[in-house]
Amino acid sequence: MNFEFATATRILFGPGTLREAGPVAKAFGKRALVVTGRTTQRAKPLLLVLRAAGVKCATFSVAGEPTTVSVREGAQRARDERSDVIIGFGGGSALDAAKAIAALLTNDGDLLDYLEVIGRGKPITLPSAPCIAIPTTAGSGAEVTRNAVIGSPQHRVKVSLRSPLILPRVAIVDPILTHHLPRQVTANSGLDALSQLIEPFVSAKANPMTDALCRSGMQRVARSLRRACEDGNDAAAREDMSLASLLGGLSLANAGLGAVHGFAAPLGGMFPAPHGAVCARLLPRVMEVNIRALRGRRPGSETLRRYDEVAQLLTGNLRATADDGVAWVSELCEALEIAPLGACGVKPRHFPALVEKAAAASSMKGNPILLSQSELREILAGSL
Repeated sequence: MNFEFATATRILFGPGTLREAGPVAKAFGKRALVVTGRTTQRAKPLLLVLRAAGVKCATFSVAGEPTTVSVREGAQRARDERSDVIIGFGGGSALDAAKAIAALLTNDGDLLDYLEVIGRGKPITLPSAPCIAIPTTAGSGAEVTRNAVIGSPQHRVKVSLRSPLILPRVAIVDPILTHHLPRQVTANSGLDALSQLIEPFVSAKANPMTDALCRSGMQRVARSLRRACEDGNDAAAREDMSLASLLGGLSLANAGLGAVHGFAAPLGGMFPAPHGAVCARLLPRVMEVNIRALRGRRPGSETLRRYDEVAQLLTGNLRATADDGVAWVSELCEALEIAPLGACGVKPRHFPALVEKAAAASSMKGNPILLSQSELREILAGSL
C-alpha cells in the first residue's frame, strides 16, 4: 500500500477564525495582495483585521473564474505593490487565482510554461510566495488543494496549474463567512463538495486517509446541505458544510477525482457555466454510468461495494445499494433546483468536442473505470 498525503502547512477552522488572519499574515510579511471575487466589498472585515495587525493591503478582484489573462494581471499587480504575501478571499475562483499568482511571483517565465494540456507542462521548481487561503463559500475546498484551475479564452478550456509547491501555507476556514450565501450558490457549491467527496472515495487512487475524510464529509453533506439551503443562518449546518468542503479538498488533492470533473473543465471553458452547478448536474449521471459499467465489465470490483457504502452514508440506511445512492443524489438535485446543462447552452452537437476534451482531462485518470465514448455521451445526454 503506497500513497502520499500533502496539504496546507496549517489549517485554522471554526467560527471567528478570520480574526487570526492579521497575525498570520504579519508573520509572512508587511505587504499583502488580497485577491477577491468580483467585488472587494465583502473583504472589508479581512482588510480591517490585516490593517489592525500592521499589514498594508492592496486588492485585486477576479471577475468570474480566473483566466490566463487575469492571473498574469494579478501577478503584475503583486510585483507593482511589492507584495510579500498573497491572500485569497472568496470562492474557489479567488483562491485558485491567489495560488497561481503566488506561484508566478517566485517561478520565472510565463504562466503557459507551467500549465498542463495547453501549456508546456514544466514543473514548478520553487515554493510559491506565502499564500493564505480564506474561503467564503463551502464547496471548492481550494484552500487545501495543490492545483489552481485556470480558464484559457483562447483554447476554450479550463486547465490546471499543478504542484505541491503551490499549496497555501495557511488555510483559514471560518463558517461565519458563508452565512451570507444565496440559496442557489449554497446548493451549487454544496453539491460540488459532495462530488469532491464521492469521486475520491471511488477513485482508482483512493487511500485509507482520504477514505476516512470522505466518509465524514458525505455524512455531513447528507444531514446539512438541505438545512443550509433552507436557512442560511443555521450555524450548525453552515459549519458542517464548511468542514465537508475542507474534507473534500483534502481528499481530491490526495486521491484524485473522476468523470464529473473530467467534464467540468471543458464545459466551463466552452460555456458560461458555474463550476458547482455543472458538477451538481453531472454527478448522478456519472454515478449511474460508472456503476453500470463496473457491473458489466468488472462485476467483482471493490468499487461497487464502495458505491453501496456511498448510498448507505447518504441515506442513513445500512441496506441501501448503489442504485439507492444514485436516486438520492438525483432527488437532491431536483429538490435544490439544479439547472440542466442545456440552460447554459449545451446541445447534442457539442457532445463530440466535449467528449474528446473530457477524455484528455487529468481528472478523468481517477475515474474507477475507463468509460467508452458512447458512455461519456450518455452522461451528457442525461444531464441536459
